[in-house]
Amino acid sequence: MPASPRRATLATVAASAGVSVATVSKVLNGRSDVSPATRSLVQSLLRQHEYVAPTPRREPAGLATVEVQFDSYLNAYSTEIIQGAVAAGAEAGVGIVVSMRRGADRTTAWARELVASGRRALIAVTSELTSGQPAALSRAGLPLVLIDPLNLPRTRVTSIGSTNFAGGLAATHHLLALGHRRVAYVGGPATAACNQARLHGYRAAMEADGAAVLPGYVRSGHFRYRDGVVGGAAVLDLPRAPTAIFAGSDEMAIGIMEAARARGLRIPEDLSIVGFDDTQIAQVTSPPLTTVRQPLREMGGVALRTALRLAAGEKIDSHHVELATELVVRGSTAPVPATRA
Repeated sequence: MPASPRRATLATVAASAGVSVATVSKVLNGRSDVSPATRSLVQSLLRQHEYVAPTPRREPAGLATVEVQFDSYLNAYSTEIIQGAVAAGAEAGVGIVVSMRRGADRTTAWARELVASGRRALIAVTSELTSGQPAALSRAGLPLVLIDPLNLPRTRVTSIGSTNFAGGLAATHHLLALGHRRVAYVGGPATAACNQARLHGYRAAMEADGAAVLPGYVRSGHFRYRDGVVGGAAVLDLPRAPTAIFAGSDEMAIGIMEAARARGLRIPEDLSIVGFDDTQIAQVTSPPLTTVRQPLREMGGVALRTALRLAAGEKIDSHHVELATELVVRGSTAPVPATRA
C-alpha cells in the first residue's frame, strides 16, 4: 500500500517562505508584529502545504465526539445505524454528531474543520469518496471508518458491512424454492460495492438453479422508494413479466409494491417481493415484507468502537468487517400462482 502522506510542519512552511518558525507561529496565532506581505506569503504557503495544527494530546474540555456523516437524506436505514452508534457511544462516554455532506464538498478544509471541532473520528455512511479525501483526513490525524461505502478508494480504509452476497443468495433461493422461475432484481447504484454483492448473490442462485435471467430483469437506481416504483414498473411492463422480484432495499421493495398495485397485481397472490435491510417499515407494510435482515444497529456500534480504537492508536484485526445477514420470511412471498407459472 502507498505510504501515508507526511504531515506538513511549521518548519516546512518556514523553509518555503524563507522566514523563521517563530514568524510562521505568529501568523497562525494572529499576532500583529508581522508585515502584511510576509503574512500573506505565509498564509498562502500554509494553504499550499495543507498544514493542519497537531491535535492536542490532552482531552478537550467537555464530551469527546465522533461524527456520523451521510451523503443523502436520512431514512429508516440511517436511523438504525444512528441508534447503534449512539448506544455504543453512550457506553464509551462519547457523543455522536450526525451531519450530511455531499462527496464533492469534502476537501482538506473540511478535514481541518472536523479536527478544529474536536471530533475524535469520522464514520461515513453509504458515501462515495475520492482517494484524496481519506488522505486529507489522514493528514489531519482523524480516523475514518466507512459503513456500506458506495465505492472503496484505492488507499486502504477501514469499512464495516454485512454479508451482502450471502443475503442476495438467500433471498433468491427462497423465491426459487417457492417455484418462481421468472425472478427479477431491482437494486441500487450499479457501482456500489454492496449492490454488486447482492446482485452477484442473485445471479449465483439463479445459475445454480438453472433459471435464466431474462433481458431487462436487472435494474439499478438508488436505494429509495421512488427508484423502486420506477424499476418495478419497468420489469412488470416487460412482455414476460416476473412472478417475483428481489429488491436491493426495503424502501425499493415498498416502491415495487406500489408499482404492482397500480397494475392490479396482488401481493403475494400475483407477485412475490423480497426486500433487504429489515428496517421498521418492513413490519408495517401490507402485507409485511419478507426481507434480508442486515444488522444495522450492530454495524453502527461496531463502526463506533472501531473508530475509537483507531483514534487511540490501537491496531485492529481486520480493515473490513462483515456481519451476518439473515432471511426473515413474512407475508410478501408465496408459491408461484399456477396461472403465472
